[in-house]
Amino acid sequence: MADTVREVERKYEVPDGGRLPDLTGAAGVAEVVDQGTATLDATYYDTADQRLAAHGVTLRRRTGGGDAGWHLKLPAGPDARDEIRAPLSDTLPAELAALVRSRVRDAELVPLVRLLSERDVRHLVDADGALLAELSADRVTARRLTPGPGEPVRWTEAEVELAPGGDPALLDALEPHLTRGGVRRAAAASKLARALTETADPAGAEERAGAGERAKTGATAGAAAEGTAGATVLDYVRAQIAAVVALDPAVRLDAPDAVHRMRVATRRLRSAFRSFRKVLDRAATDPLADELKWLAGELGIDRDREVLTARLEERLRELPDELRAGPVAARLGAWARERRGGTRDRLLGVLDGDRYLALLNALDALSADPPLRPAAARPPEDLLVEAVERDYRRLAALVTTALAAPPGQDRDLAMHEARKEAKRARYAAEAARPALGRPAKAFADLMTGLQELLGDHQDSCVARRALRELAEQAHTAGVSAFAFGVMYGREEALAARREAELPALWAEASREKHRAALRRRPRRGASRR
Repeated sequence: MADTVREVERKYEVPDGGRLPDLTGAAGVAEVVDQGTATLDATYYDTADQRLAAHGVTLRRRTGGGDAGWHLKLPAGPDARDEIRAPLSDTLPAELAALVRSRVRDAELVPLVRLLSERDVRHLVDADGALLAELSADRVTARRLTPGPGEPVRWTEAEVELAPGGDPALLDALEPHLTRGGVRRAAAASKLARALTETADPAGAEERAGAGERAKTGATAGAAAEGTAGATVLDYVRAQIAAVVALDPAVRLDAPDAVHRMRVATRRLRSAFRSFRKVLDRAATDPLADELKWLAGELGIDRDREVLTARLEERLRELPDELRAGPVAARLGAWARERRGGTRDRLLGVLDGDRYLALLNALDALSADPPLRPAAARPPEDLLVEAVERDYRRLAALVTTALAAPPGQDRDLAMHEARKEAKRARYAAEAARPALGRPAKAFADLMTGLQELLGDHQDSCVARRALRELAEQAHTAGVSAFAFGVMYGREEALAARREAELPALWAEASREKHRAALRRRPRRGASRR
């Protein structure tokens, strides 16, 4: 079973023959405790074209030290990486292989580099003896294994790693003391990155660098000229493709909000394909949009359950004790567990399936060789404004229908459709923001507010259907359904409030000045950002 550890650390280069400064008394460090020396032997794996390295991901099998085993490190923000550890074995554990699949696809993982490190470890502790951080000095010997063993390279580096739950500000506080002692921040993000650079075959280094960059972006240079509508749209599309790929491991690890964020990326892609059809040929994007809709649906099964369960639990917490007749919490918990059953396994099966892999490959192909239409060469301002306004007009028609519909199912459905269109208009404005600046952000903010109101209304509709089901189950079981009825009434009242709030919110969001700001051109030399 793999374990996940969040590492927050900084690496430093140490001059040959250099010594680390004594940090006693620096930034709350009361004592530096020597922990001895460990010998570490790590073999790093990647594809031949270094797809993992291109994404800042490292995969290694290491012996020695206190955590021998397989280690997969995924970027998690500035100075931070998530390390997923699995027990030592001769072959790559299946759970780690799954976590790199979105980046590796069907390519073979091969041993690229072997690193031998003699590590001196010291603990930085406070006045109470609590661990603040670990300071280590590594004397590294690196040897390239693929395409064939080469000459080794050697260097010394230092690393400061926060204790679990430590304050990242400690790294900033310690850094001046380290640099005054003669060390400096490492240029490479990891030992592997440095080893790959210093052991590279000069004849093939440029080609590998280009392949790595394409692995990160899926892009080829010159596909759309800089400063055109095509370049703006492609930047947005590629960012969403990268998000899907990067979030795959987090979804597999069941990280908080990962499913939602991945689903949003698929929706943004679909919206971009529709909103910017003058830029990207629909003959190529429509089949991808269909597959993205399928993936969003599979992601939504578990996500929708999570959102609904959280909403019902919140409504239950709002009830005073005297209104909680019967085992309400127990029934709600059992209902939620029953709904969850199998959805997690189903989603993992989707991510391990050929259809999903084919979608990722197709998205990469589109990014590398985009099906640009002639309008892609136009300046971005006019074309992107047209796209945003086109989405706005569709939204306006749906909101008008919703406002005219009588209360009940027809209005509920109309508001739900308007919510989806508000989301598309928001995404179009977000994609256009690099070209249109602050007016696009302001318009996107308006669409977000409208989307949230309409979304809260839709969530209330879904919650009421679930509460009816729970009440019927309670009645059948011969226990009180009163609490579910009270919760239903509160949801009904909330939906009515959202319906009453819609006209005023729409009156503001639909003011001509917001769209006029999008069309306005800045004065020469001025910036809209």
